[in-house]
Amino acid sequence: MCTNIVYEWLKTLQLPQYAESFVDNGYDDLEVCKQIGDPDLDAIGVAVPHHRRRIHEAVRRLKEADERAAGLY
Repeated sequence: MCTNIVYEWLKTLQLPQYAESFVDNGYDDLEVCKQIGDPDLDAIGVAVPHHRRRIHEAVRRLKEADERAAGLY
């Protein structure tokens, strides 16, 4: 099993089973994960609707955190 930031992120979402597929598909850092859309989730193999919603929500939170941090500078 891979141990990196994406694995830790997915673990907090209670979705660590997708970590290997994320990394295999090039999603090995959170900056890249912020670009995930439905076609990407299809390629990764995330088929469960609830899991997809959880990932989309987490991506939205990552983007919002970036926007808040950008406002500080």
